[in-house]
Amino acid sequence: MQFADIIGQYQVKQHLAELVQHNRLSHALLFLGKEGSGSLSLALAFAQYVVCEKMNGRQSTVNSQQPGPSLFGETETRIPNPETVVDSCGICPACLKAHQFVHPDIHFSYPTVTKKPGEKPVATDFITDWREFVKLSPYGNLFDWIEQIKEKENSQGKITAEECHDIIRKLSLKSFESVYKILIMWMPEMLGTEGNKLLKLVEEPPPNTLFILVAENESLILPTIVSRCQLIRIPALETKEIEEALINRNKTEPVIARQVASISEGNYREALQLVQHAEEDWQSLLRDWLNAILKTGPVAQAKWVEEISRLGREKQKQFLRYFNHLLEQAVHLRIAIESGQAGMVRPDSERDFAERLNKIAGIEQQQAIIRELDRASYYIERNAHGKMLFHALTIKLYHIIQDKIVFLVE
Repeated sequence: MQFADIIGQYQVKQHLAELVQHNRLSHALLFLGKEGSGSLSLALAFAQYVVCEKMNGRQSTVNSQQPGPSLFGETETRIPNPETVVDSCGICPACLKAHQFVHPDIHFSYPTVTKKPGEKPVATDFITDWREFVKLSPYGNLFDWIEQIKEKENSQGKITAEECHDIIRKLSLKSFESVYKILIMWMPEMLGTEGNKLLKLVEEPPPNTLFILVAENESLILPTIVSRCQLIRIPALETKEIEEALINRNKTEPVIARQVASISEGNYREALQLVQHAEEDWQSLLRDWLNAILKTGPVAQAKWVEEISRLGREKQKQFLRYFNHLLEQAVHLRIAIESGQAGMVRPDSERDFAERLNKIAGIEQQQAIIRELDRASYYIERNAHGKMLFHALTIKLYHIIQDKIVFLVE
Protein backbone atom coordinates (compact mmCIF):
# COMPACT_ATOMS: atom_id res chain seq x y z
CA MET A 1 0.00 0.00 0.00
CA GLN A 2 1.25 3.48 -0.88
CA PHE A 3 0.46 6.86 0.64
CA ALA A 4 -1.31 7.68 -2.63
CA ASP A 5 -3.86 4.95 -1.86
CA ILE A 6 -4.96 6.64 1.37
CA ILE A 7 -7.76 9.17 1.61
CA GLY A 8 -6.58 12.63 2.65
CA GLN A 9 -4.15 12.92 5.60
CA TYR A 10 -1.65 14.89 3.49
CA GLN A 11 0.08 16.55 6.43
CA VAL A 12 0.52 13.24 8.25
CA LYS A 13 1.97 11.59 5.14
CA GLN A 14 4.46 14.42 4.67
CA HIS A 15 5.38 14.37 8.35
CA LEU A 16 6.10 10.63 8.26
CA ALA A 17 8.24 10.97 5.15
CA GLU A 18 10.22 13.80 6.74
CA LEU A 19 10.84 11.76 9.89
CA VAL A 20 12.64 9.21 7.75
CA GLN A 21 14.44 11.69 5.52
CA HIS A 22 15.76 13.75 8.43
CA ASN A 23 16.63 10.85 10.77
CA ARG A 24 14.09 11.88 13.41
CA LEU A 25 12.25 8.59 13.66
CA SER A 26 11.74 6.86 16.99
CA HIS A 27 12.08 3.10 17.40
CA ALA A 28 8.40 2.98 18.40
CA LEU A 29 5.51 4.94 16.91
CA LEU A 30 1.92 5.17 18.12
CA PHE A 31 -0.53 5.98 15.34
CA LEU A 32 -3.56 7.31 17.22
CA GLY A 33 -6.74 7.98 15.28
CA LYS A 34 -10.46 7.36 15.54
CA GLU A 35 -12.19 4.61 13.60
CA GLY A 36 -12.38 5.29 9.86
CA SER A 37 -9.58 7.87 9.83
CA GLY A 38 -7.14 5.60 7.99
CA SER A 39 -4.64 4.90 10.80
CA LEU A 40 -4.08 1.28 9.79
CA SER A 41 -3.74 2.19 6.12
CA LEU A 42 -1.16 4.84 7.01
CA ALA A 43 0.82 2.30 9.04
CA LEU A 44 0.81 -0.17 6.14
CA ALA A 45 1.87 2.50 3.64
CA PHE A 46 4.58 3.77 5.98
CA ALA A 47 5.99 0.27 6.44
CA GLN A 48 6.18 -0.09 2.67
CA TYR A 49 7.85 3.32 2.44
CA VAL A 50 10.51 2.24 4.95
CA VAL A 51 11.40 -1.01 3.19
CA CYS A 52 11.18 0.43 -0.35
CA GLU A 53 14.50 -0.27 -2.11
CA LYS A 54 14.42 2.95 -4.10
CA MET A 55 13.31 5.24 -1.30
CA ASN A 56 15.95 7.99 -1.06
CA GLY A 57 18.16 6.08 -3.48
CA ARG A 58 18.45 3.03 -1.23
CA GLN A 59 18.79 -0.43 -2.81
CA SER A 60 18.01 -3.82 -1.32
CA THR A 61 20.67 -5.29 0.95
CA VAL A 62 19.97 -8.84 -0.18
CA ASN A 63 23.29 -10.45 -1.18
CA SER A 64 25.05 -7.25 -0.18
CA GLN A 65 27.45 -6.56 2.64
CA GLN A 66 26.83 -2.81 2.65
CA PRO A 67 24.39 -1.66 5.35
CA GLY A 68 21.65 0.78 4.42
CA PRO A 69 21.15 4.16 6.05
CA SER A 70 19.81 4.30 9.56
CA LEU A 71 16.32 5.49 10.38
CA PHE A 72 17.14 6.34 13.97
CA GLY A 73 19.59 9.22 13.85
CA GLU A 74 22.94 7.40 13.72
CA THR A 75 25.72 8.91 11.64
CA GLU A 76 25.76 6.51 8.70
CA THR A 77 26.12 8.11 5.29
CA ARG A 78 22.91 8.55 3.31
CA ILE A 79 22.97 8.17 -0.47
CA PRO A 80 21.98 11.57 -1.83
CA ASN A 81 18.84 11.97 -3.84
CA PRO A 82 18.16 15.17 -5.77
CA GLU A 83 14.40 14.81 -5.45
CA THR A 84 12.23 14.74 -2.34
CA VAL A 85 10.52 11.37 -2.09
CA VAL A 86 7.13 11.39 -0.35
CA ASP A 87 6.00 7.88 -1.29
CA SER A 88 7.37 4.42 -1.93
CA CYS A 89 8.10 3.55 -5.56
CA GLY A 90 5.51 0.78 -5.72
CA ILE A 91 7.47 -1.25 -8.27
CA CYS A 92 10.60 -2.59 -6.56
CA PRO A 93 10.51 -6.18 -5.21
CA ALA A 94 10.15 -4.95 -1.63
CA CYS A 95 7.15 -2.76 -2.51
CA LEU A 96 5.48 -5.56 -4.44
CA LYS A 97 5.82 -7.89 -1.46
CA ALA A 98 4.69 -5.23 1.00
CA HIS A 99 1.69 -4.48 -1.20
CA GLN A 100 0.62 -8.13 -0.92
CA PHE A 101 1.42 -8.15 2.84
CA VAL A 102 3.98 -10.96 2.38
CA HIS A 103 7.23 -9.04 2.98
CA PRO A 104 9.30 -11.24 5.33
CA ASP A 105 10.49 -8.28 7.40
CA ILE A 106 7.06 -6.71 8.00
CA HIS A 107 5.30 -8.57 10.81
CA PHE A 108 1.73 -8.10 12.01
CA SER A 109 0.07 -8.46 15.38
CA TYR A 110 -3.67 -8.10 16.01
CA PRO A 111 -6.44 -9.44 18.26
CA THR A 112 -7.32 -13.09 17.79
CA VAL A 113 -10.05 -15.40 19.07
CA THR A 114 -9.94 -18.85 20.61
CA LYS A 115 -11.61 -21.40 18.35
CA LYS A 116 -11.04 -24.51 20.47
CA PRO A 117 -10.93 -24.99 24.27
CA GLY A 118 -7.38 -24.76 25.56
CA GLU A 119 -6.11 -23.23 22.33
CA LYS A 120 -3.45 -20.49 22.58
CA PRO A 121 -3.77 -18.52 19.33
CA VAL A 122 -1.16 -16.21 17.85
CA ALA A 123 -1.53 -13.75 14.97
CA THR A 124 0.28 -16.00 12.51
CA ASP A 125 -2.58 -18.52 12.79
CA PHE A 126 -4.88 -15.97 11.15
CA ILE A 127 -2.49 -14.42 8.62
CA THR A 128 -4.51 -15.51 5.56
CA ASP A 129 -7.65 -13.93 7.02
CA TRP A 130 -5.66 -10.83 7.94
CA ARG A 131 -4.33 -10.33 4.41
CA GLU A 132 -7.85 -10.61 3.05
CA PHE A 133 -9.16 -8.19 5.67
CA VAL A 134 -6.63 -5.40 5.02
CA LYS A 135 -7.02 -5.78 1.25
CA LEU A 136 -10.81 -5.60 1.26
CA SER A 137 -11.47 -3.51 4.40
CA PRO A 138 -8.45 -1.26 5.12
CA TYR A 139 -10.80 1.12 6.99
CA GLY A 140 -12.53 -1.69 8.90
CA ASN A 141 -12.80 -1.80 12.68
CA LEU A 142 -12.33 -4.44 15.35
CA PHE A 143 -15.95 -5.59 15.04
CA ASP A 144 -15.47 -6.27 11.31
CA TRP A 145 -12.30 -8.26 11.99
CA ILE A 146 -13.76 -10.40 14.76
CA GLU A 147 -16.85 -11.09 12.67
CA GLN A 148 -14.57 -12.40 9.93
CA ILE A 149 -12.57 -14.82 12.08
CA LYS A 150 -14.97 -15.92 14.82
CA GLU A 151 -16.65 -19.32 14.80
CA LYS A 152 -19.00 -18.79 17.72
CA GLU A 153 -21.11 -15.96 19.10
CA ASN A 154 -19.74 -13.56 21.72
CA SER A 155 -16.12 -14.18 20.70
CA GLN A 156 -13.85 -11.59 22.26
CA GLY A 157 -10.69 -10.44 20.52
CA LYS A 158 -7.47 -10.37 22.52
CA ILE A 159 -3.72 -10.11 22.01
CA THR A 160 -2.51 -13.02 24.10
CA ALA A 161 0.58 -13.72 26.18
CA GLU A 162 1.56 -16.32 23.59
CA GLU A 163 1.39 -13.63 20.92
CA CYS A 164 3.76 -11.44 22.96
CA HIS A 165 6.25 -14.30 23.22
CA ASP A 166 5.96 -14.87 19.47
CA ILE A 167 6.67 -11.18 18.82
CA ILE A 168 9.80 -11.33 20.96
CA ARG A 169 10.95 -14.44 19.09
CA LYS A 170 10.35 -12.98 15.61
CA LEU A 171 12.05 -9.68 16.34
CA SER A 172 15.10 -11.39 17.85
CA LEU A 173 15.91 -12.85 14.41
CA LYS A 174 17.90 -11.03 11.76
CA SER A 175 16.02 -9.38 8.94
CA PHE A 176 15.68 -11.39 5.75
CA GLU A 177 15.75 -8.80 2.97
CA SER A 178 15.37 -5.27 4.29
CA VAL A 179 17.71 -3.45 6.61
CA TYR A 180 14.77 -3.04 8.96
CA LYS A 181 12.38 -5.30 10.84
CA ILE A 182 8.95 -3.79 11.32
CA LEU A 183 6.12 -4.85 13.60
CA ILE A 184 2.66 -3.37 13.02
CA MET A 185 0.43 -4.00 16.01
CA TRP A 186 -3.21 -3.15 15.41
CA MET A 187 -5.44 -2.41 18.41
CA PRO A 188 -2.87 -2.54 21.25
CA GLU A 189 -5.83 -1.72 23.50
CA MET A 190 -6.47 -5.47 23.45
CA LEU A 191 -3.11 -6.24 25.09
CA GLY A 192 -4.15 -5.69 28.68
CA THR A 193 -1.46 -6.42 31.26
CA GLU A 194 0.16 -8.86 28.83
CA GLY A 195 1.75 -5.78 27.29
CA ASN A 196 4.23 -5.68 30.16
CA LYS A 197 6.02 -8.58 28.47
CA LEU A 198 6.93 -6.26 25.60
CA LEU A 199 8.17 -3.29 27.62
CA LYS A 200 11.86 -4.14 27.48
CA LEU A 201 11.67 -4.97 23.79
CA VAL A 202 9.94 -1.67 22.98
CA GLU A 203 12.39 0.32 25.10
CA GLU A 204 15.57 -1.44 23.94
CA PRO A 205 14.80 -3.15 20.63
CA PRO A 206 17.35 -4.92 18.47
CA PRO A 207 19.12 -2.65 15.94
CA ASN A 208 16.98 -1.35 13.06
CA THR A 209 13.72 -2.58 14.57
CA LEU A 210 10.62 -0.41 14.21
CA PHE A 211 7.40 -0.79 16.20
CA ILE A 212 4.22 0.76 14.79
CA LEU A 213 1.24 0.61 17.14
CA VAL A 214 -2.14 1.52 15.60
CA ALA A 215 -4.76 2.48 18.18
CA GLU A 216 -8.07 4.28 18.61
CA ASN A 217 -8.18 4.89 22.36
CA GLU A 218 -5.01 5.96 24.14
CA SER A 219 -6.55 5.55 27.60
CA LEU A 220 -6.92 1.78 27.08
CA ILE A 221 -3.23 1.24 26.34
CA LEU A 222 -0.72 0.59 29.12
CA PRO A 223 0.80 3.99 30.04
CA THR A 224 4.23 2.37 30.20
CA ILE A 225 3.91 1.47 26.51
CA VAL A 226 2.53 4.87 25.48
CA SER A 227 5.43 6.64 27.22
CA ARG A 228 7.91 4.70 25.08
CA CYS A 229 6.31 5.69 21.77
CA GLN A 230 6.51 8.69 19.50
CA LEU A 231 2.90 9.83 19.13
CA ILE A 232 1.50 10.39 15.63
CA ARG A 233 -2.04 11.78 15.82
CA ILE A 234 -4.29 10.92 12.89
CA PRO A 235 -7.14 13.46 12.54
CA ALA A 236 -10.63 12.58 11.37
CA LEU A 237 -11.19 12.92 7.64
CA GLU A 238 -12.73 16.09 6.23
CA THR A 239 -16.28 15.88 4.90
CA LYS A 240 -15.10 16.90 1.43
CA GLU A 241 -12.43 14.15 1.43
CA ILE A 242 -15.02 11.50 2.28
CA GLU A 243 -17.39 12.83 -0.37
CA GLU A 244 -14.68 12.69 -3.07
CA ALA A 245 -13.57 9.22 -1.96
CA LEU A 246 -17.13 7.89 -2.16
CA ILE A 247 -17.53 9.28 -5.67
CA ASN A 248 -14.13 8.27 -7.03
CA ARG A 249 -13.47 5.01 -5.18
CA ASN A 250 -16.89 3.64 -4.37
CA LYS A 251 -18.65 5.02 -7.48
CA THR A 252 -21.37 6.56 -5.31
CA GLU A 253 -23.83 9.01 -6.84
CA PRO A 254 -22.67 12.59 -6.04
CA VAL A 255 -25.95 13.53 -4.32
CA ILE A 256 -25.82 10.47 -2.05
CA ALA A 257 -22.10 10.96 -1.44
CA ARG A 258 -22.66 14.52 -0.25
CA GLN A 259 -25.47 13.52 2.11
CA VAL A 260 -23.58 10.54 3.53
CA ALA A 261 -20.31 12.44 3.96
CA SER A 262 -22.07 15.15 5.96
CA ILE A 263 -23.26 12.69 8.62
CA SER A 264 -20.32 10.27 8.72
CA GLU A 265 -18.39 12.41 11.24
CA GLY A 266 -15.02 11.90 9.54
CA ASN A 267 -15.38 8.11 9.54
CA TYR A 268 -14.94 6.57 6.08
CA ARG A 269 -15.98 3.12 7.28
CA GLU A 270 -19.23 4.58 8.58
CA ALA A 271 -19.72 6.39 5.27
CA LEU A 272 -19.46 3.09 3.39
CA GLN A 273 -21.99 1.56 5.76
CA LEU A 274 -24.38 4.46 5.24
CA VAL A 275 -24.12 4.20 1.47
CA GLN A 276 -25.38 0.62 1.66
CA HIS A 277 -28.62 1.92 3.15
CA ALA A 278 -28.81 5.19 1.25
CA GLU A 279 -32.08 4.09 -0.30
CA GLU A 280 -33.74 4.24 3.12
CA ASP A 281 -36.14 7.15 3.44
CA TRP A 282 -35.02 8.29 6.88
CA GLN A 283 -36.79 11.61 6.51
CA SER A 284 -40.21 10.00 6.05
CA LEU A 285 -39.54 7.66 8.95
CA LEU A 286 -38.59 10.61 11.13
CA ARG A 287 -41.65 12.59 10.02
CA ASP A 288 -43.92 9.68 10.95
CA TRP A 289 -42.24 9.41 14.36
CA LEU A 290 -42.59 13.08 15.24
CA ASN A 291 -46.19 13.16 14.07
CA ALA A 292 -46.91 10.10 16.21
CA ILE A 293 -45.27 11.79 19.21
CA LEU A 294 -46.97 15.16 18.78
CA LYS A 295 -50.25 14.40 17.05
CA THR A 296 -51.63 10.90 16.57
CA GLY A 297 -50.85 9.42 19.96
CA PRO A 298 -49.99 6.06 21.58
CA VAL A 299 -51.45 3.76 18.91
CA ALA A 300 -49.39 5.40 16.15
CA GLN A 301 -46.35 5.45 18.44
CA ALA A 302 -46.61 1.72 19.12
CA LYS A 303 -46.99 1.03 15.39
CA TRP A 304 -43.92 3.15 14.59
CA VAL A 305 -41.82 1.48 17.32
CA GLU A 306 -42.80 -1.91 15.92
CA GLU A 307 -41.64 -0.80 12.48
CA ILE A 308 -38.24 0.51 13.53
CA SER A 309 -37.56 -2.46 15.81
CA ARG A 310 -37.56 -4.68 12.71
CA LEU A 311 -34.77 -2.70 11.02
CA GLY A 312 -31.85 -4.10 13.01
CA ARG A 313 -29.20 -2.35 15.10
CA GLU A 314 -27.11 -0.86 12.30
CA LYS A 315 -30.06 0.80 10.59
CA GLN A 316 -31.41 2.02 13.92
CA LYS A 317 -28.08 3.69 14.65
CA GLN A 318 -28.02 5.25 11.18
CA PHE A 319 -31.53 6.60 11.65
CA LEU A 320 -30.60 8.23 14.96
CA ARG A 321 -27.46 9.65 13.38
CA TYR A 322 -29.55 11.12 10.57
CA PHE A 323 -31.87 12.75 13.11
CA ASN A 324 -28.83 14.23 14.84
CA HIS A 325 -27.60 15.54 11.50
CA LEU A 326 -30.91 17.30 10.84
CA LEU A 327 -30.82 18.87 14.29
CA GLU A 328 -27.34 20.21 13.52
CA GLN A 329 -28.67 21.61 10.23
CA ALA A 330 -31.48 23.25 12.17
CA VAL A 331 -29.01 24.96 14.51
CA HIS A 332 -26.85 26.15 11.57
CA LEU A 333 -29.94 27.50 9.83
CA ARG A 334 -31.07 29.33 12.95
CA ILE A 335 -27.66 30.99 13.25
CA ALA A 336 -27.65 31.89 9.55
CA ILE A 337 -31.07 33.51 9.87
CA GLU A 338 -30.06 35.49 12.96
CA SER A 339 -26.92 36.74 11.18
CA GLY A 340 -28.83 37.67 8.04
CA GLN A 341 -27.16 34.99 5.89
CA ALA A 342 -30.09 32.65 5.41
CA GLY A 343 -29.95 33.23 1.66
CA MET A 344 -26.56 31.50 1.57
CA VAL A 345 -28.08 28.23 2.81
CA ARG A 346 -29.00 26.09 -0.19
CA PRO A 347 -32.74 25.24 -0.27
CA ASP A 348 -33.46 21.51 -0.30
CA SER A 349 -35.55 18.96 1.55
CA GLU A 350 -33.16 18.99 4.51
CA ARG A 351 -33.42 22.76 4.87
CA ASP A 352 -37.22 22.52 4.80
CA PHE A 353 -37.15 19.86 7.49
CA ALA A 354 -34.64 21.86 9.54
CA GLU A 355 -36.97 24.87 9.44
CA ARG A 356 -39.79 22.72 10.82
CA LEU A 357 -37.53 21.39 13.58
CA ASN A 358 -36.75 24.98 14.58
CA LYS A 359 -40.47 25.62 14.92
CA ILE A 360 -40.91 22.58 17.12
CA ALA A 361 -38.02 23.17 19.52
CA GLY A 362 -35.60 25.84 20.65
CA ILE A 363 -31.86 25.36 20.92
CA GLU A 364 -32.07 24.09 24.51
CA GLN A 365 -34.66 21.53 23.53
CA GLN A 366 -32.65 20.48 20.49
CA GLN A 367 -29.59 19.99 22.65
CA ALA A 368 -31.62 17.82 25.01
CA ILE A 369 -32.85 15.72 22.08
CA ILE A 370 -29.29 15.28 20.79
CA ARG A 371 -28.20 14.01 24.19
CA GLU A 372 -31.05 11.50 24.23
CA LEU A 373 -30.24 10.32 20.71
CA ASP A 374 -26.57 9.86 21.59
CA ARG A 375 -27.53 7.90 24.68
CA ALA A 376 -29.87 5.71 22.64
CA SER A 377 -27.10 4.97 20.11
CA TYR A 378 -24.82 4.00 22.97
CA TYR A 379 -27.32 1.46 24.28
CA ILE A 380 -28.11 0.09 20.82
CA GLU A 381 -24.42 -0.73 20.39
CA ARG A 382 -24.69 -2.70 23.62
CA ASN A 383 -27.64 -4.79 22.48
CA ALA A 384 -30.43 -2.89 24.21
CA HIS A 385 -33.94 -4.21 23.53
CA GLY A 386 -35.11 -2.21 20.50
CA LYS A 387 -38.80 -1.88 21.37
CA MET A 388 -38.18 -0.87 24.98
CA LEU A 389 -35.51 1.63 23.98
CA PHE A 390 -37.59 3.40 21.32
CA HIS A 391 -40.72 3.40 23.50
CA ALA A 392 -38.72 5.12 26.24
CA LEU A 393 -37.13 7.53 23.75
CA THR A 394 -40.57 8.41 22.35
CA ILE A 395 -41.82 9.34 25.80
CA LYS A 396 -38.71 11.44 26.51
CA LEU A 397 -39.02 13.37 23.25
CA TYR A 398 -42.68 14.06 23.96
CA HIS A 399 -41.84 15.65 27.30
CA ILE A 400 -38.96 17.65 25.78
CA ILE A 401 -41.02 19.29 23.03
CA GLN A 402 -44.67 19.07 24.14
CA ASP A 403 -44.88 22.74 25.07
CA LYS A 404 -44.16 23.92 21.53
CA ILE A 405 -45.99 21.78 18.98
CA VAL A 406 -45.94 22.25 15.19
CA PHE A 407 -46.91 19.19 13.19
CA LEU A 408 -44.65 17.92 10.43
CA VAL A 409 -46.60 17.28 7.24
CA GLU A 410 -45.74 16.46 3.65
